[in-house]
Amino acid sequence: MTRIGNSDLDVLPLSLGGNVFGWTADRDTSFAVLDAFVDGGGDFIDTADAYSAWVPGNSGGESETIIGEWLASRRPEGVIVATKVSQHPEFRGLSASNVRRAAEASLDRLGVDAIDLYYAHFDDESVPLEETVGAFGELVTDGLVRNIAVSNYTGDRIREWIEIAQRTGAALPVAVQPHYNLVHRNEVEDTIIPVAEEFGLGLVPYYSLASGFLTGKYRSTETAGQSSPRAEGAAKYATPQGLRIIDALEEIGSAHGASIAATALAWLRAQPTVVAPIASARTVEQVPDLLAGARLTLTPDEVETLTRVSTWSPQS
Repeated sequence: MTRIGNSDLDVLPLSLGGNVFGWTADRDTSFAVLDAFVDGGGDFIDTADAYSAWVPGNSGGESETIIGEWLASRRPEGVIVATKVSQHPEFRGLSASNVRRAAEASLDRLGVDAIDLYYAHFDDESVPLEETVGAFGELVTDGLVRNIAVSNYTGDRIREWIEIAQRTGAALPVAVQPHYNLVHRNEVEDTIIPVAEEFGLGLVPYYSLASGFLTGKYRSTETAGQSSPRAEGAAKYATPQGLRIIDALEEIGSAHGASIAATALAWLRAQPTVVAPIASARTVEQVPDLLAGARLTLTPDEVETLTRVSTWSPQS
């Protein structure tokens, strides 16, 4: 088990992404995936109020609704749910009134008394940060939220949030959710991890498997012509260096009897401040690989090999 930052939340070091629920996984499939995840020892679920408003016929909140119905049906013990605010079509931005209304709507959809971990999904520079920090702090004071966090914030803005919270006595964030994986490293390692280390924040990275590229399924840029946005997103990484990363993952994983995906997740878990990578499963069959990634421990030499082969420096 791994503690999320300075919170009292201890989790298996893997977060099941709920972005597919109500999108590429219907209600029954989502229930089956959630059952398999929890039966396999998983206890940390990530979603957002906006999932999946981009799907024709959806309005936002579908993922939270499915998770809420699953929670009510299964009543699992010890499951931690994280959700986010700022992108739902009816609750855009991070004004104090919007944050409050969005949190109440999420609580209703999830059917819980309090949100375990509540993220500011994207920075909203149109609202004074003091207002947003205060709004999140009030949610904690009022018992609607247990812990707060930020997602897609720059290191400077995270630092500013913390300084405001310290000055005003508002609840401090315990986690940060950045885009981070073996093919997307530099910005997080240069600007986010140092802040997380300084203030005791836990990293909960999204796109941990680079839209599926780090499963080894996509080995040619020709897949960019497929209709699936996921395939197109993954195919862009199928460069010579990207394929060298896949080869290294395959070789190291084979030594452990582990998949490429599990090995990629294990590398991410070995990075400073990383608590639980987020990975999604559209089918029950994909769940065991993700759970294996939460338990696989690489040797220091294996971690260094993957770090070296994935290092990228901009041309001068």
